[in-house]
Amino acid sequence: MKNCTFRSPPTIHCGSGFSAKAGPEALRSGATRVLLVTDSTLKEMNVIAPALDSLNEAGLQVVVFDEVDDEPTLEHVEKGLELLRRHGCDFLVACGGGSPIDAAKAIAIEAVNEGRILDYAGIDKIPGPGLPVMAIPTTAGSGSEATMVTIITDARTDVKMLLISPWLMPRVAVIDPLLTLKCPRHITASTGLDALTHAIEAYVSVKSQPMSDMLALSAVRLINTYLPRAWANPDDLEARSQTQLGSLQAGMAFTNSSVALVHGMSRPIGANFHIAHGVSNAALLGVITDFSLLGAPQRYAAIAEAMDQPVAGLPVHQAARLCADRTKELIEQLKIPSLSQLGVTREKLDPLVHKMTDDALASGSPGNNPRKATRDEIVELYYQVL
Repeated sequence: MKNCTFRSPPTIHCGSGFSAKAGPEALRSGATRVLLVTDSTLKEMNVIAPALDSLNEAGLQVVVFDEVDDEPTLEHVEKGLELLRRHGCDFLVACGGGSPIDAAKAIAIEAVNEGRILDYAGIDKIPGPGLPVMAIPTTAGSGSEATMVTIITDARTDVKMLLISPWLMPRVAVIDPLLTLKCPRHITASTGLDALTHAIEAYVSVKSQPMSDMLALSAVRLINTYLPRAWANPDDLEARSQTQLGSLQAGMAFTNSSVALVHGMSRPIGANFHIAHGVSNAALLGVITDFSLLGAPQRYAAIAEAMDQPVAGLPVHQAARLCADRTKELIEQLKIPSLSQLGVTREKLDPLVHKMTDDALASGSPGNNPRKATRDEIVELYYQVL
């Protein structure tokens, strides 16, 4: 067995209606004044109501910061931090998709540590713990409720900063599938495929380990089976529950293993073309899987088996190919638009592609891929994705 360390939130609650117990859980964690980080749409749709009502009923003072409607930026972090300090908050509850959760994790760190969040970009740059965070996802995708990762965009430079540190792990994760029932179909698709990407990359990464392998393959099985059902029938609570469980497992897998080439190439797409992270991951996943098969055919064959593909008796390379085929089938089935359908043309890509490639390599994620991509190969892959 290789040497490894496994980290996860100290407490994970899973079950329909569990968000309505946020207040007592926050009290047990020592909260007195809470900053609830969310987005305005979720607030208007009353998706956050169970958690907010529970916090209020527990006698906690609650301040709502609902401006994280897009992917989190330095401005979001600074605004949330100012609100937290003005009201003396000592605990954060993040209720939303990956963006509010990532923003809350960054606010919590900057509230206690000296400097600004941009000073901590990279791996293990955060000097100490922040304020405690309870993460309540309303999508089944980012897995941020169970990771020691946050991504914050510097809007001035169009660079997505990746921060990795054990201090970013939420204190409590609450997985309540009822909160995903109002998730629009296109977001169900893109976030679900984001979670699938987490699971696949965690399993094929050169940093994979036994615990992450177990979770990654379980996540692949759940997402492959239940995501199409959740997309086709948004009221299917079993499908919502199992897809969200798969997302949680995928998040736990990649934070203890790593992501790889898809995520390395995805972040520059999001930063430069303002395309949602899940959509850019999905757009890349099929092409990058094709490219990467030769680096770990046995592992891709195991993923194909977890995707319920007919691998029995096949040579390993043919079995691995079924992973790529099933991935592309899912992307088509869930009607994920291509980058060209989203307005990314060759003419727009040409002046940016070399910087995007440099940014992808600088993130470190491509170095975890089972098949290493050269700078020229990454440039070519960006064009293939179009």
